[in-house]
Amino acid sequence: MTTHRPRIVDLSETQPNRRRGGDLRAMLTPSAVGSTSGFMGMALVQPGERIGEHYHPYSEEFVYVVQGDLEVDLDGETLPLRPDQGLMIPPYMRHRFRNVGSTEARMVFHLGPLAPRPELGHVDTEGTEEGTPAAPPERAEPVS
Repeated sequence: MTTHRPRIVDLSETQPNRRRGGDLRAMLTPSAVGSTSGFMGMALVQPGERIGEHYHPYSEEFVYVVQGDLEVDLDGETLPLRPDQGLMIPPYMRHRFRNVGSTEARMVFHLGPLAPRPELGHVDTEGTEEGTPAAPPERAEPVS
């Protein structure tokens, strides 16, 4: 059995990922820290930005809002999501996030369990403002 040493990962060490909208930072991942049950990161969403609709066929997603005012669409139902609130999104539930406030929103996310392969972990169901086309529903996009 492989044992990994604890490792602190600073947000500044991570690369921005804007393919799905917002700025998604994968922080505690299998490749970064050797995690085996899931991964954690931070979403930085500027006023007016959104994270495009998607779902996770293998994972629950846990989110916690640190700052800012978000709306989340869960299978078409819109709910407010504010600082100090958490949400668990079950596998296969389509969801998207929008910053409806006037300041940057920061949201911690954790997905677990891991998909059998990274490319199976995330399925986009729409494009984003940046012009990224959605993947066909039967094709999964890579996680991270």
